[in-house]
Amino acid sequence: MKYYPSDVLLRATQTFPRATARLRTWRRHWLKLLVLVAILGASAYWGCIASDRYVAEMHVVVQRTDSVARGPSGDLLSVISGSNESRDLLLFKDRLLSLDMMRRLDKKLHLREHFSDSRHDLFSRLWDRDASDERFYQYYLLRVTATYDDYSQLLVVRAQGYTPQMAQALAQALVSEGEADMNREDNQLAGEQVSFIEKQLVTIRDRMTAARQKLLEFQNRNGLVSPRATVQSVSEVVARLEAERADLTAKKHAMEGYLTANAPDMIEIDTQVAAIQRQIATEQGRLASRKGDPLNALVERQERLQAEAVFMEDVYKTALAALEKARVEATRKIKSVSILQSANLPQESLEPRRLYNVIVFAVVSVLIAGVIFLLGAIIRDHQD
Repeated sequence: MKYYPSDVLLRATQTFPRATARLRTWRRHWLKLLVLVAILGASAYWGCIASDRYVAEMHVVVQRTDSVARGPSGDLLSVISGSNESRDLLLFKDRLLSLDMMRRLDKKLHLREHFSDSRHDLFSRLWDRDASDERFYQYYLLRVTATYDDYSQLLVVRAQGYTPQMAQALAQALVSEGEADMNREDNQLAGEQVSFIEKQLVTIRDRMTAARQKLLEFQNRNGLVSPRATVQSVSEVVARLEAERADLTAKKHAMEGYLTANAPDMIEIDTQVAAIQRQIATEQGRLASRKGDPLNALVERQERLQAEAVFMEDVYKTALAALEKARVEATRKIKSVSILQSANLPQESLEPRRLYNVIVFAVVSVLIAGVIFLLGAIIRDHQD
């Protein structure tokens, strides 16, 4: 069949309006078609392509093994500065989500090989098995979460894996390694305290020995083991002499009624009273005097030296007790992680949430398309 130029031109003029109409239809509905294609693609991915991820969950609390020994002062300090358990849980959470923990678990469970397995979908797996620690750490935080519940004061640890066994093993390893790391740091701190107390104990023992030596030298120099006992005995002697003087004085007053002052008996009594008075003055001079070293000054010096020696002895006993306690703290388990819910072996995959993700993606896509359509309408109105 032969076509003449006039026939070709006629067919071209008939086809052009159809193409123009199709172009206008495409320009009018391109946004709807794009949203529809995106929703269909997301549905296909989450419905058929996305790999199943299993989730193991643990509920834990951190408790101090010495909480029973703490008294009311510790409780008051907790009220003022905040709960120690809450602080321990928050520190434990930070330890679980740390870069060091990721490296330790990677060596133990070979996480890179598991999460970069090519049998899983491209978008959920780790793209590069030899990725840097920083990139793998970002991926690690997507698969491991630790949430602190302030109301019940417990930590919820969730670990994801492509197999139920890996999810369970990862959750268990997280908690066990975190507990071991926590107690290792506490024991190391206690060990440093032991070294410090041992050094201080030597200094305290030397000071105690020096204080005791000063007390012994003072006693030997003054020839008195206990100046206070000597003061007490001298005071008893003075009291006895004063009582004897009082008896003689009363007897003298009685004799004055029938004897003269020059009578031998009167002279004897006066002599006895004078002698007792001199002895009382001598004994009182031993007790207190402005010159020399009276007994009261010796008592004050010895009590000061003895108080220093007793104080240093008490300090030494306290340091010994603190040293023994620090040695126990350096070896025992200071903090314990109580597991309220152990890591379960998942029976079905909880991630990804396929229907939820499709619905959310569809809603977000429609909202974005609506915003774009409104912006286009506003621009066209301004152009007109």
